[in-house]
This record gives sequence, C-alpha cells and structure tokens, in this order.
Amino acid sequence: MPVLTLALIGLIGGAVTGISPCILPVLPVIFFSGAQSARQRAEGAVAVAEKPPSKWRPFQVIAGLVVSFSLVTLFGSLLLSVLGLPQDVLRWAGLVVLVLIGVGLIVPRFEHLLERPFSWIPQRNPDASKGGFALGLALGAVYVPCAGPVLAAITVAGSTGRIGWDTVVLTTTFAVGAATPLLVFALAGRRVAERVGAFRKRQRGIRITAGIVMITLAVGLVFNLPQLLQRALPDYTAPLQDKVNNSQPVRDALDLANLTNDQNKDLSKCTVGATELQSCGTAPDIRGIQQWVNGDPVELSQLRGKVVLLDFWAYSCINCQRSIPHVTAWDSAYRAAGLRVIGVHSPEYAFEKEPRNVIDAVAGFGIRYPVALDNSLSTWTNYRNRYWPAHYLIDATGTVRHIKFGEGEYDVTERMIRDLLREADPEVTLPAPTDTADTTPNTGEITRETFLGSTKQVNYAGTGRYTAGDAAFTFPAQQPDGSFALDGAWTLDTQNITPTSTEARVRLNYRAKEVRVVLSGTGTLTVNTPTGTRTISVSGTPRSYEVITTPSVQSGAITATASSGVALFSFTFG
Repeated sequence: MPVLTLALIGLIGGAVTGISPCILPVLPVIFFSGAQSARQRAEGAVAVAEKPPSKWRPFQVIAGLVVSFSLVTLFGSLLLSVLGLPQDVLRWAGLVVLVLIGVGLIVPRFEHLLERPFSWIPQRNPDASKGGFALGLALGAVYVPCAGPVLAAITVAGSTGRIGWDTVVLTTTFAVGAATPLLVFALAGRRVAERVGAFRKRQRGIRITAGIVMITLAVGLVFNLPQLLQRALPDYTAPLQDKVNNSQPVRDALDLANLTNDQNKDLSKCTVGATELQSCGTAPDIRGIQQWVNGDPVELSQLRGKVVLLDFWAYSCINCQRSIPHVTAWDSAYRAAGLRVIGVHSPEYAFEKEPRNVIDAVAGFGIRYPVALDNSLSTWTNYRNRYWPAHYLIDATGTVRHIKFGEGEYDVTERMIRDLLREADPEVTLPAPTDTADTTPNTGEITRETFLGSTKQVNYAGTGRYTAGDAAFTFPAQQPDGSFALDGAWTLDTQNITPTSTEARVRLNYRAKEVRVVLSGTGTLTVNTPTGTRTISVSGTPRSYEVITTPSVQSGAITATASSGVALFSFTFG
C-alpha cells in the first residue's frame, strides 16, 4: 500500500474522529489553553504582570498531543510490557500531570515550585506559555479517541510489535487529523483572548478557570464521566465514519477484507452445521480486540487442554439474543469440567462499537465469560465469518472441530461439547444436559430481518428512490407481503431513518410470531397492530423493542408513527 494512500486514510480517519462526540470533553481544556496569557515575572516576585497570549501556545499544545498520542499508541504497550508495568500507567501519569498543571494555574506559588526543578534550563522570563507542549503531552496520554478501523489497526500493530514505516505514517497522520479540529479551538481561544476586552482584563480569572477545567477533566476521566456524555449524545459522525471505514481502499489498507490466509485456510474443511465432529485446522488467533469485558485479554494458546467455544455475536441482533441463553447455560454447566466460552462481539451497527453499550448488554444478558470487543472486525475476518451468531468449537489441542452459523441445533452443539470434554479428560464427570428452551423460529415461515438504513435496506416496496438524504414518500396502492414502505417526510441515513414531519409513517407487512424494532433517541413510537394500538416509549441508546407477539406464526400489517427524535434501525422477527 503506497505511503501517500496510508497517509490520506490516516488523515481522513483522524479528521472524522476529531469532529465526533468523543472529542467534546477535551474542548474546554483546549480552548482555555489558547486563551491563557503568559506571566511576566519580576525579580523576587511570583507574578506581577501578564503578557498577551502566546501565538505559539496553541501549536505547542497540539504538537505535544500528536507526539504523545503517537508514541503512547505505538510504543506505550510494548514499553510497559517490557518494564512489567500496568497498561494504564501512562494514562494515570497524564492525569496527574493535568491535575498539577491545573493547580499551578490556580495557585501561582505552586506553579513556581513546579518550575524550580527545571530552573537550570537557560531561558529568559519563564512563563506559562512555555508549558503548552507539556500540557499537550499529558492530553495525548489520556485522550482516547472514538474507536474505528484505523485506530484498531494502529492499536493492533502497537500491541503486537508489528510496527513499520506504514504504521508510523498511519498513526502520525491519524493523530494530526484528529488534532486539527482541536487546533482550531485552541486558536479560537487565543483569538478571543486577544480581541475580547473581558478576557484581556481578567486574565487572572481565566487562568483560574482553565485550572479548574483541567482538574475537572482529570477527575471526570478517572470516573469515566466523559463516556456518559458521549452516550447521551447521538453519534452525528456515524454515517460519515461508515462511508470512510467501509470503503474498499480503507478495508484493503487495514487488512479488513475477508481474505484467506495461512491461519484460516483450513476452516473450509469443515461442513457448516455438520452433525459429527470434524477437523478444520488450528483455530485462528483472536486479534484486533479493542477491549475485553469480564476479564483480562485471552489468547487461545493459553487455553490448550481446555475445550473452547467462540461465540460471534452483536447485542442488538435478535438472533443472537435468542442464542445467548444457550451459551450462558453451557458456560455455567460445563466450566468446571473444562469448557471455556469466549464471546467475540463483532458490531453490525456503528452504535454497537460503543463499549459502554456492550458492557450494559453483557450485564443485562447475564454473561459471565470474557467478551472481546472486535470493533475492527479483525477476528471476524480472521475466521472468515459471515453470520450473527456463529459458533466455533475448538478442542483441547487447539483444533477447530465444529462450525455452526445462525440459530438452532443447540442439542447438536451441546452433544459435541460433551464429546470434546470427554475426549480431553476421559474421567471427567459431566452434569446432565442443559434444558434451555429452543425458541428458534422457522426462518422459512417468517419475514426476513428488515433493515431501514439506506445502505442496508431490504424488503423496501415503496415509491421513489431509497437513498440517503431528505425525501417525501407515499404509501403504494399495493404492498407485497414481507415488505415495508414509507409515507410522509423522512431523513434517510446509512443505518437508520428519522421522521421530519408529524405525518411520517412506516407500514410493514409481515409473517411472524413476534415482531421487534430497533430504536434509539427520545420520544415515542405509536403502532397500529392487528391486536390494537400501542405506544412504545423510547429512551437512550439503540435497543430492541417488542411490537407484537402472537401465539403462533401469523400474517399481519402494522403502521408505525415515530415522534421527532426517534430513529428506526430495523425490524426483526421471531
């Protein structure tokens, strides 16, 4: 991959991150860093006058952030591993520095004490403007941008030690791209300080405010409060991120294309859904994981002697939701006998990449086994996977012995788990088979999952082109079974649709026992169903809501009206 192409991908990926909600918590610090004046120190005094804001301070802060973020991301993990230190040492060091700088801005004498160890450095009139680079270094160590394929590729390269010029270029350009919007805010702070009289006259108050803001950010980061802010705000950059991250050049550059490699080439020896154990080669590595839930990172090589079940899932996927009770039951029943379950959360939607959403889902589903956040789909592609859910059963020698895509046939999978446990330890005592009800619907009898986003839509049977943007629709005179149509004014995004008028409606013809809808935002969805009208209250991040449940599979039609502020992602059926 040409260096210029990688640099462009890094810049674009970083720039999109730099305008996303995850940038908001650091904006006040960046703004006030540009607005601070420099102190003019008189001989024998701590501070007697102020100089205008340094024209170089904003650039110093951003340069420090770029350098720090790049070095920490690429080499921080390796360095800490060599030194045997916890992986969050650099983050905590950055938080301490932020607090110290903040206190120094509030208490000039304390800042004077901080400067004493560096008094041997020859400089005239040492002042606060010289601390811009140090502030940037601290921010780079604590700044965690929104996850995405570019950042995931950088993180994987840094954590595995596979660092080359291509990775350095990608990392540096990503950092520059993400920091550019921050530089705009820093320059804006300097401009305000230069032009607004209140800022010029109250520089002492500005310095105190900046110090309080820095300390507040540090405390907030300790308690993960910025993540609550990010969750409360819609990810307005999600469509743009999808267009960038899912483009073929980006996928090729970041090794996200689903290519056969030496690790996964033997998986094709397995017949998916076979009723007997097979041998499909050594299990590919779990790689590119952004974060682990319920424990420390897990390597398959560490689990030799154990039977391993890899469960690929996504938390809003209705098929996965019906599969999870079986997986958690197997974990509880067979863990003592040598089974290790590993969940690989591979997001289908952009909102499923948010760690807090996944953590909440893990707790809600009662999952106690480790879950890997495969946000870059690196492990997904390393297994050449295609489905949610998907189960890969690995024996005690590390060989893949069974592959199952989709729901159902849980009794077959459980029988194979028991066979492999006995194979690993002939003397093992196994409990009775689990008795979890199989609620898998007959997919041949029900409507297929219906996506509403412009790039993923299926089953659309309305009038007009179904493309991203604002458009007005009209229900067709005749609508086929198993389809949906729109009426009124709507905004179509790549992953969801939102109403732009009070008359906006969606009509769905379906065949199923259960109909659910994935919604987000704040408001209501009023649904006319064959059994009556009901109103669904919508609040928070995207999740699945029940629309109608009947005793058996039936054909029907529903018409839904969403209030302003509600986004519709998909209909799922059971």
